[in-house]
Amino acid sequence: MIPDGVVTWAEVDLDAIAHNVQAIKAFIGPNVEIIASVKANAYGHGLLPVSRTALEAGASRLAAHRIQVAVTLRESGITAPILLMGHTPPSGVDLVLRNRITPTLVDWDTARIISAHATEPTPVHVKIDTGMSRYGLEPEKAVDFVRYIASLPNLQIEGLFSHFATADMEDLTDARRQLQRFQDVLAELARLGYPIPVPHICNSAGLVTLPEAHMAAVRPGLLIYGMAPSPASVPPFPLRRALSLKTTVTHVRDLAPGTPVSYGRTFIAPHPMRVALIPLGYGDGYPRLASNRGAMLIQGQRAPICGRICMDQMVVDVTHIPGAHVGDEVVAIGQQGDDEITAEEVGGWAETINYEVVTDLLPQVVRVYKLNGYYPAPHEGLEQWASYLRALQKAW
Repeated sequence: MIPDGVVTWAEVDLDAIAHNVQAIKAFIGPNVEIIASVKANAYGHGLLPVSRTALEAGASRLAAHRIQVAVTLRESGITAPILLMGHTPPSGVDLVLRNRITPTLVDWDTARIISAHATEPTPVHVKIDTGMSRYGLEPEKAVDFVRYIASLPNLQIEGLFSHFATADMEDLTDARRQLQRFQDVLAELARLGYPIPVPHICNSAGLVTLPEAHMAAVRPGLLIYGMAPSPASVPPFPLRRALSLKTTVTHVRDLAPGTPVSYGRTFIAPHPMRVALIPLGYGDGYPRLASNRGAMLIQGQRAPICGRICMDQMVVDVTHIPGAHVGDEVVAIGQQGDDEITAEEVGGWAETINYEVVTDLLPQVVRVYKLNGYYPAPHEGLEQWASYLRALQKAW
């Protein structure tokens, strides 16, 4: 059941989310925690429903990148530990502490400020850069930094983590070098009397390709949503894709040969054609680069995109689908009949990756959640985003 007036929506199967978390848990074993990555609106799938489902299915912690997202999780009633993987600016310290969010530390000033504001023991994680050249502390500075944190009041070093740059590739040489650097730091800290309770380095790709790196916890992201990071990191357990992007035919018309379609006249009808108008465009987060390359599924058949994709709509060829009519369901991502369009395929048309395809879907694309085989709250997408915005306003 779709909310009244909605013509474009994303169906999110929470049963698939639960299945994927449980499959990951079975693969890593009972002694390894799952820190579920729910950044970027849970990879476009919906922050709050996905977070609750992941925790119920076996994840013990959540990971976000922005303070506002972590605060939203707390405002929604989630009590599980939340790791803030990104930077905590001085203006956000009180929010982090008040909401019992676990900050990531990579510099002395932030550690000092958080310690000065903390009124009770606060767990923190330290990130070291073992090969991404991104956010993180150089490995050679880790021992002195951990010693410094240990000297500060009200800070408890709970975790040390890093992030693989190439664990999704066939050649794992560089990933193994990263792992060795990380293990060397852990060993030196333990030798000096600073054992780390929760070390973690595995993203989704590393979880699959480097099981020796599972350690105390793993941080799956894309796997939770039923997708593999790359052909080289497909897991040895079945995944269920959680998101389908759907819309409807709003207009059907005939074109004479030589008729141009959409901006720039990049498509000219080569023969008499029948085309359908689809209310989905780059303003919804569908990639414009799929213009004249991609397709939609209508009545189980592929309808190629004709001309440039517009902000709110596009035109597709339905000449070979004589029964196509206004109101037909259109599948942009997902399965219809015997065919399926995956996020990976859309990413190929748009010269990008499956991550970007799903995370680019904007809030105006209503999320409709499926649970236990049915749709318990067809308007939940609208409610969740209204709640999300209210929480952000309250937080700031």
